[in-house]
Amino acid sequence: MARRGSIRLRIASYTAAIFTVVLVVAALLFVAQLRSSLYASVTASAERDAEAISDVVPAADDWDDDDRFFIVVENGSTTAASENAEGLSIPAGDTVRLPGEDADFLVVRETDDGVEVIVGHSTEEADAAVGTVIQLLLFALPVLDLVVFGLMILVVGRALRPVERLRREVDSITAASLGDRVANPGTDDEIGRLATTMNRMLGRLDDSQRAQRRFISDASHELKSPLASLRQYAEVARDYPGRISEADLAEAVLDESGRLERLVRNLLLLARADEQSLALGSTSVDLDDLVLAEASRLRASTSLTVDASGVGPARVDGDEGLLGQVTRNLADNAARHAASTVRLSVSTKDARALVTVEDDGDGIAPAERERVFERFVRLDEARGRDAGGTGLGLAIVRELVTAHGGTVAIDASPLGGARVVVALPAT
Repeated sequence: MARRGSIRLRIASYTAAIFTVVLVVAALLFVAQLRSSLYASVTASAERDAEAISDVVPAADDWDDDDRFFIVVENGSTTAASENAEGLSIPAGDTVRLPGEDADFLVVRETDDGVEVIVGHSTEEADAAVGTVIQLLLFALPVLDLVVFGLMILVVGRALRPVERLRREVDSITAASLGDRVANPGTDDEIGRLATTMNRMLGRLDDSQRAQRRFISDASHELKSPLASLRQYAEVARDYPGRISEADLAEAVLDESGRLERLVRNLLLLARADEQSLALGSTSVDLDDLVLAEASRLRASTSLTVDASGVGPARVDGDEGLLGQVTRNLADNAARHAASTVRLSVSTKDARALVTVEDDGDGIAPAERERVFERFVRLDEARGRDAGGTGLGLAIVRELVTAHGGTVAIDASPLGGARVVVALPAT
């Protein structure tokens, strides 16, 4: 509440300050214009009197108005003057202050045939009017400023009321209720767009939390399998000595610990990818060398036919170790699902280096081709486990390829199985 009030006070204060500056400037201009207009009226009245005196010089007794005076000068000598100006010498200028007077007199001079008529009119009434206006403005400006300040407090408070409602709704959402959404007023203003943005943010947080929970659950499940196997072998060796030979036990421990090591290494790699903290090297990498090395490894470790005749030269800038893991994961994935043949090829097209890995297995249905890049997704659970797969290979491929500025996609292969195509910026 205090924070919301401070926003209201700041906005109201800024508005009142701006309004005050505008009013002060407008008041100064108004006072200046009013004074100029009143003085122009006094000057016009003095000019009319000067013209009249030029025609007929009045007697001093007939000019008994203290708010004005006249002097007639002929050949340097005063020939006539009003009582309040007798014996006075009026200096050059537009205004003059007569002895004993509190206000200035506006002076007008008319000269005709060597006769100069000097007429002055008091500015007392004009100054009084201007002073009255200034006093009214000095009283009205603070009052108007306070009115504007109060109105802005009310208006801004009303405008911020939906924001405060959104804040309370968002504040009530916890990690256990990320599926909740704030009420959208359905308007196309800032409040409506803010509610839409918040709901989108909550949706992303909800999706992220679901993915994290699924990831943790799947990781726990995958880690539990080799650990349970190791525990089983250990319990049998302890309770039934001689049932399992030392060689068999050692081999089982090596296999399961290797599986655990690969799983943990992959999980750490994905965690670094999620945190965008992958340490990418920047060297020139020959993709054809990496792919040919995988072809040789598959020929030596499997009975599959490995066709590498389509491997051509292609070079990219990147991390050789991580790109080697991309080709290793693609080759292992193809070998795991191939019936008899794996085809590897490398080419360049439109400044992109393309790595294509195909197999003659069962293929992947179009509806599943995007899902296989998700973590721990295996379309054939039993076969994946038996073959040592963890469901992380293609997920790692996508993360590493994306980190290198590339893309990866799956479609159907002419061999009958799946074809995975990785595209990277070519050097």
